[in-house]
Amino acid sequence: MLRIPALLIAAALTLAPVAGARADAPVQVAAAADLKFALDSVATRFKADTGQELAITYGSSGNFARQLAQDAPFQVFLSADEGFVFRLADAGKTVDRGALYAEGRIVLFAPHGSPMKPDAGMTDLKAALGDGRVRKFAIANPEHAPYGRAAEEALASQGLWDEAKPLLVLGENVSQAAQFAASGSTQGGIFAYSLVLSPEVSKLGSYALIPAAWHKPLRQRMVLMRHAGETAKAFQAYMQSPPAREILRRYGFVLPGEAP
Repeated sequence: MLRIPALLIAAALTLAPVAGARADAPVQVAAAADLKFALDSVATRFKADTGQELAITYGSSGNFARQLAQDAPFQVFLSADEGFVFRLADAGKTVDRGALYAEGRIVLFAPHGSPMKPDAGMTDLKAALGDGRVRKFAIANPEHAPYGRAAEEALASQGLWDEAKPLLVLGENVSQAAQFAASGSTQGGIFAYSLVLSPEVSKLGSYALIPAAWHKPLRQRMVLMRHAGETAKAFQAYMQSPPAREILRRYGFVLPGEAP
């Protein structure tokens, strides 16, 4: 399985914080990479409504969980897998067991010009793996990225994992996998629905929404770390507000209390 250096990440999918460190110290937030476009919009709205600023760093939930277990200086953690939150809570690193904020979905994506055509049943992907049209296929690393694990489960559910595995290009997180799939350096990939709904990514190819039954639910949970301050607490509450929920809904997330 091929890993491509992080330097190839497109500018639109950069994982840098949305606000840099300053003397007035904006709240440091660790967020799953599938949230890149949605949470940037929430942060902008949060600042407009409250005057308070966030510094968001995006990455894989598993890597963040390991850093937070070693007391990384984030005040808020938004994970794409609630299991990582529960483990941190059990280790006494958080104020509680957090709150569910969304459930994610995955898509099969092909860049413009790809010989593979996305369909919800992965019919053409199966044929393309068999006849050699697909030579490289991008997903996030299943070892620490929940969306990569969901991609593996979806492929396995259709009997395609063993065929796809030697062709995989692994992103460090789902945002990097989206870049690899959309850049034309692969014939396609599987990544977060929330990323393909952004104009930056959707214009680069076509996609099909993968049935939720083909993988375990991507239950996404946020939690405050033990040293979280008042602004962090305000942000956690804001994520449950109508403006934030509407932004998440717009990016394809299934929200708590709402049917898929």
